[in-house]
Amino acid sequence: MDFAFGAADDALRARARAWLTGHLVGPYARAAGLGGPGSEHEEVAARRAWERELGRGGWIGQGWALPAGRYGQQRLSLTGQVVWAEEYAAHRAPARVGHIGENLLAPTLVAHGTREQQDRFLPGIARGEELWCQGYSEPGAGSDLAGVRTSAVRDPADGLWRVTGQKTWTSLARDADWCFVLARTDPASRRRRGLSFLLVRMDQPGRVEVRPIRQMSGTAEFNEVWFDGAVAAAAVGGEGNGWAVATGLLALERGVSTLVQQIGFAAELDRVLAAYAARTGPAGPADGGGADPVLHDRLVRQWAELRTMRWHALRTLAASASASGRAPADPGAPSVAKLLWGGWHRRLGELAVAVRGAAAAAGTVPWAPGLPYEQGLGEDQRLFLFSRADTIYGGSDEIQRNIIAERVLGLPGEAR
Repeated sequence: MDFAFGAADDALRARARAWLTGHLVGPYARAAGLGGPGSEHEEVAARRAWERELGRGGWIGQGWALPAGRYGQQRLSLTGQVVWAEEYAAHRAPARVGHIGENLLAPTLVAHGTREQQDRFLPGIARGEELWCQGYSEPGAGSDLAGVRTSAVRDPADGLWRVTGQKTWTSLARDADWCFVLARTDPASRRRRGLSFLLVRMDQPGRVEVRPIRQMSGTAEFNEVWFDGAVAAAAVGGEGNGWAVATGLLALERGVSTLVQQIGFAAELDRVLAAYAARTGPAGPADGGGADPVLHDRLVRQWAELRTMRWHALRTLAASASASGRAPADPGAPSVAKLLWGGWHRRLGELAVAVRGAAAAAGTVPWAPGLPYEQGLGEDQRLFLFSRADTIYGGSDEIQRNIIAERVLGLPGEAR
């Protein structure tokens, strides 16, 4: 794959820099660098307004396989999307709250939705006005997605679905306007059959309830969501075809967006490297010791592994079998990508606190009565605590290895 940046990419970079410099002012400047994983509680109102600012600039929906401008969006090449992501990270723009709608639901609607569904939902995403969350995991059906028990029954009076059940680990559910829900619409079905991909509005008092899940980092971006006869507006891909739609979405989650994710990883690694350099610089560390060869080796490995993840993502995209270039041709590629970045990010969190040494055991802000626990944590402490979950959410390592074993290597499946 030729991934060199060309003249068009250079022009885009200049335009992106100018736009970001001119628009990252006022409350957006105050939200700079805030709201990443483990810190989704930060500056939510400003970041939601920032989504609308991005929409007005046409920066949402760059990778949608649609004609440019159909819903107000630009259409950028893969290299162009990476250019934008690099500049976005370099300017420390606020963490996105519209990622799930733009990068997961929208491409799924392009691939599986009707034109009517696209016209209803894509404009709101492109304008940054409607936010989405993902209703997949359930108690007892997390990584084993085919075991979902949330059900939906079509109401003969109006033809709409009524959804009943529970979802868990739902990111951004308190701020989302809509949720795409995998539900069982055939009560006699088992496993992958009889599932449908439904679109549910979150603002249904008495029918949709969101309960935050407090994490060890003190924050609560994950939630439990309870549906009690909630109305579903549409079934994407048709009734009973939910498994194909849902798994297609997961492949998108680990496609182009992994390159963007890695830019954030690189920034976190740079911060850890800077902390290590401060400990072992020309003046020597404060504790009088020299460079730590073990930490040095771990830092080098982290850098090398990040480069490996980048080339793996590029190779996967180059081998794509789809016209849009987003769905991996190798059925095991998404699982390999998840195994790579989940373990890498968790090790980075461990390395971040190791570099800080004993100081990592204390918060960066002295604790006082009434101070929320999470406000006393530094960036490295949040990284360590939040990244403990990286090998679990989005499909645990065990499930990813099963997928590779059964679908790629052809090994016999587990007895059930």
